[in-house]
Amino acid sequence: MSELPGRVRRAFADHSGFEEAGIDEYVSTATPFDATVTVETDDDGHVRFTVEIRVPTLSAVVDGDVAGVVEEGWTETFELRVEDVDGVTKAERGLDPTVRHLDDELVVTVTYTDINERRGVDDAAALVTFVEGTYVQGVIPGYDYTEPVTSLMSSAKDAGGF
Repeated sequence: MSELPGRVRRAFADHSGFEEAGIDEYVSTATPFDATVTVETDDDGHVRFTVEIRVPTLSAVVDGDVAGVVEEGWTETFELRVEDVDGVTKAERGLDPTVRHLDDELVVTVTYTDINERRGVDDAAALVTFVEGTYVQGVIPGYDYTEPVTSLMSSAKDAGGF
C-alpha cells in the first residue's frame, strides 16, 4: 500500500457524505450508524475500497425484551437482504458482502476495486445508504425503539410527508 494519491483524497473531500478520519480512512456523515471506508491504491492506479457499516442488533435498539426466535429471524432476514447490494452501485461489481456478529452489532463489510475514484466514492456512499435502508426495512412494528431507530423512523416519516 502506498500513500493515497491526491485524486483519491479530492474525491472524498468533494463528496458531502464523508469526512477524513485518518490517512486512508473516511467516515460517513450521512448515517447514524458507524460507517467507514478504508482505501488502498495499487501500483496500477486501481483503488481498493473496503466499506464497513456497523448496525445494532434488534435487541440492542428495543426498549424491552426480544424473544430469541425473533432476534434470529430478524438477523437472518437482514443478512439475506444485504446480499442484494449489487444493484445499488454505478458499476457492475459482483459484490459479496459479509455480515459478522460482534456482541450487539452486525458488521457489514463490502470490498471492491475501481480505477475511477469518484465512481468508487459514490458507490461507497450508495452502499452505506443501502445498508441503512435495509436496516430500516427490518424495523418490526410493536416494539418501543431507542436511538438510532427513532431518529431514522422520524426522518423517514418527514421525508414521506406523514
